[in-house]
Amino acid sequence: MGNLTMKPQNMFGVVLWSDAAAQKAVIWCEDQGELAFYTPADGSIHDAPVLDAGDLIRFDVIVEENVRTARNPQVLMPSHSPDLPGKLRAGTRETANKAAPRESQKVVHLAQYFDMDTPVKIACSG
Repeated sequence: MGNLTMKPQNMFGVVLWSDAAAQKAVIWCEDQGELAFYTPADGSIHDAPVLDAGDLIRFDVIVEENVRTARNPQVLMPSHSPDLPGKLRAGTRETANKAAPRESQKVVHLAQYFDMDTPVKIACSG
């Protein structure tokens, strides 16, 4: 089942990283799911738009072999969020430097069941 290709879905997103020379980009998607990766399809490399970090775009997202791929990107607003990549990096550092997050009631400590010295936790959904 990992090789299934899903029907394209129209999506909005913001470019987090791009390499203009290689015409590649990584895109944050509006549905807050996995990031999408963009590389122009064969034959359209000269028609492909130049994507820059912070651009607001609309694109088709396709899941191929568990990877989200962006196709047919259209730049809606260049430099919409040029500081987004920096804010995300700063937010990651701030989160990492804070004390451990509060424990959820949906966390199961396996050490009590298996006589382990080091606690192992599994988050349960539902």
